[in-house]
Amino acid sequence: MAGTIAQVRSHGRSVRLLMVNQFTINLGFYMLMPYLAAHLAGPLGLAGWTVGLILGVRNFSQQGMFLIGGTLADRFGYKPMIISGLVLRTAGFATLGLVDSVPALIGASAATGLAGALFNPATRAYLALDAGERRVEAFALFNVFYQAGILLGPLVGMVLTGVDFRVTCLVAAGIFAVLGLVQIRALPARRGDDAATAARDGGGRRPRESVLGQWRGILANRPFLLFSLAMIGSYVLTFQVYLALPLEVRRLGGGGTGGTAAVAVLFAVSGLSTILFQTRVTAWCKARMEPGRALVLGLLAMAAAFLPLLAATALPVPGGGPGRWLLAAVPPALAALLLALGTMIAYPFEMDTIVRLSGDRLVATHYGLYNTVCGVGIAVGNLLTGAALDAARAAGVSALPWLALSALGLGCAAALYGLQRTGRLAAPVAGARAQGVTV
Repeated sequence: MAGTIAQVRSHGRSVRLLMVNQFTINLGFYMLMPYLAAHLAGPLGLAGWTVGLILGVRNFSQQGMFLIGGTLADRFGYKPMIISGLVLRTAGFATLGLVDSVPALIGASAATGLAGALFNPATRAYLALDAGERRVEAFALFNVFYQAGILLGPLVGMVLTGVDFRVTCLVAAGIFAVLGLVQIRALPARRGDDAATAARDGGGRRPRESVLGQWRGILANRPFLLFSLAMIGSYVLTFQVYLALPLEVRRLGGGGTGGTAAVAVLFAVSGLSTILFQTRVTAWCKARMEPGRALVLGLLAMAAAFLPLLAATALPVPGGGPGRWLLAAVPPALAALLLALGTMIAYPFEMDTIVRLSGDRLVATHYGLYNTVCGVGIAVGNLLTGAALDAARAAGVSALPWLALSALGLGCAAALYGLQRTGRLAAPVAGARAQGVTV
């Protein structure tokens, strides 16, 4: 950890602030969201379909609006979008704790999702701009802060929700409000290439390319689109820490204290391994391989994550006792560890590759479209994974989901390897790097 802290200190103030920013965002988000469904179905007594609708609106408003958020960040600067997102999430989280009508809850849920669509692309584009040539290292550190927030948030939320869920909502809203004030005072304003060009031209005396024209240009960037499609599998696979792995734990271990403890182990393994080893893994990969090879290696590690579960299907299921608990806990924990390793390998190079494929132009818009593509992929992938889990139980073929997920990882690794071999990941893109403009 001392080495990680030293690396953080070696970056500029804005980069350090963005890392703390992301930790705090995840802390506030994950102290509330894991307990929202129980609040809606329990104290508020809403029907299951209504709970699903409210949660689905949040996800749709975020994934569906990433492209808009990225475009606005490139047009008007990164700082305004970060602050707008924080203000919107403050209002959304406070409303979730204060209202009980379905329309108001839907509106609050949509606001929290839109907030993420505003500050996520802007934050990543800002980090890439200010980190400069050190952006791979910066994104590795960023992932450490990201995972630390995910790890700590549910623990804080559990304590607060034990008092009252409304307290959790208001504390989370307060965190975002304070964070917004800090950004207003301490975060330097930065503009990407499009907004900076407009500023240099005296506020737009020279016609600026239309939004639709910019989107058409990005959609014509075949290497970027192919890379986005190839990386969908990585997000589907890592999401199984929240879907398939907990379901497998509860299938074998039950829903009692033992099952709950085993599920907690999954999240602890994933988060702690990233916090402890991310910077070392990135440094090792950066010293030994090209970004494309690191991405392939990361996907292969994710594909291998489901082999322990596949091997466990060949073992007889004990009737109970420590043997059954170990079978329920150990293979999923190994899978979570390998998924975390794959993410540690791939994530910094993935974020760097998006910048390179964008040609350092409209970076936030590229991040926005990338997130939207991957978000749609996650939704479809989770639907198919759920169907595979149901089919496996009905047919008595418990190996089916793990075979399918491993095959998905191998397919995406092969696609990335093909992109690397044909030069689509490493080929230089025309256009000079845009410099940040402090305003």
